[in-house]
Amino acid sequence: MQYGNTADSFASNVRLGDHLMRSAYAFILAGGRGSRLMQLTDWRAKPAVPFGGKFRIIDFTLSNCVNSGIRKIGVATQYKAQSLIHHLQRGWSFLDGRFDEFIDLLPAQQQVAENWYRGTADAVFQNLDVLRRNRPKHVLVLSGDHVYKMDYGRMLVQHVRNQADLTVACIEVPLDQAKSFGIMEVDQEQRIIRFAEKPQTPQAIPGRPDLALASMGVYVFNADFLYEQLIRDSDNRLSTHDFGLDLIPSAISRYQVFAHSFAASCVGMKHDGSDETPYWRDVGAIDAYWEANMELTKVTPDLNIYDETWPIWTYQEQLPPAKFVFDEDSRRGMAIDSLVSGGDIISGATVRRSMLFSRVYVHSYATVEDSVILSNVDIGRNARLRRVIIDKYCRIPEGLTAGYDAEEDRRRFHVTEKGITLITPEMLGQHAHLIR
Repeated sequence: MQYGNTADSFASNVRLGDHLMRSAYAFILAGGRGSRLMQLTDWRAKPAVPFGGKFRIIDFTLSNCVNSGIRKIGVATQYKAQSLIHHLQRGWSFLDGRFDEFIDLLPAQQQVAENWYRGTADAVFQNLDVLRRNRPKHVLVLSGDHVYKMDYGRMLVQHVRNQADLTVACIEVPLDQAKSFGIMEVDQEQRIIRFAEKPQTPQAIPGRPDLALASMGVYVFNADFLYEQLIRDSDNRLSTHDFGLDLIPSAISRYQVFAHSFAASCVGMKHDGSDETPYWRDVGAIDAYWEANMELTKVTPDLNIYDETWPIWTYQEQLPPAKFVFDEDSRRGMAIDSLVSGGDIISGATVRRSMLFSRVYVHSYATVEDSVILSNVDIGRNARLRRVIIDKYCRIPEGLTAGYDAEEDRRRFHVTEKGITLITPEMLGQHAHLIR
């Protein structure tokens, strides 16, 4: 759908969007482990993984909800959810129940049957009582483990104007990467005519042989339609109870199922005032996670986290400013082309093209390059780190070298195909997570 160019049509869409948002409920799927993140998810669910210096991955989906005007939110948790629940309680308690604003924490409780969540659709089905109690007209089903900025109101307006039963947000992806996504085909009216979850031979966009149309894991349902489909799916013993594998493909031939282009609802501006490139990242693998964090250190990254018109909300720790000390030729505390967070101390060390989360202490003569250092890490003197990800609570010994010899690193740490080295406390024999 194309939005009108006149002021009247714009105002009409805004009014309609505001009305729709107030009666909508956002259901966020946040129970996945994210096994491709390897040991980063040994102690936390994927949506709780830190990102961007101070955020958690789930903060982006939650911020999209709040900034769009959706204040009724449910978060379904399952795998190692304590870190995620703690973050939500500390960082998202500003929603006020007196104004019908809230975040429902929805752990798998085996209320319907003696099963944990068996799939994405089953996670919603097991919470039908929560949805019905809130009486929404529309339900947005969202993934809690992607990084993007999106105005859901624009998608919901299109959904209503199309008289759709279900709308699926989509983005163009390179054909050689399409096997990892749900791939769809659409007609001239943007109605979805085929949908295949992670196909071995993805269908290219007509006239664009190098691209495919991929699902973002962002869905808008008419509430009554969603309830009917979830009950039908639950009764089907052959179903895997997944939106992409079961529910969406079965709905296409019988109901009004449309695609919504992410380009129509991507929000924000770059530092130079130009429109942002539609930015959506699945950071669910170590290489992708490292690349997305590193991209933020560029002069003008595709994702603008400084945009005050669409803030990314999170828990704000009370920390002192970052500190850089010593100014000697061989011992100068400095960080270049890097993001450095509150509570950090760069003491006679050099940091280049890196992302440092809070409470990181880099001791004298150490060098950190092209790296992601999570919170509460202590890097000893003369350590040399390059292209590494350091998990929370690591104490890097003096003189340790990582990221220079992949074969040597593999004896102690995890090294990806692209040569990124992941270091956790357990790999260093420190077992910090067992006592914190």
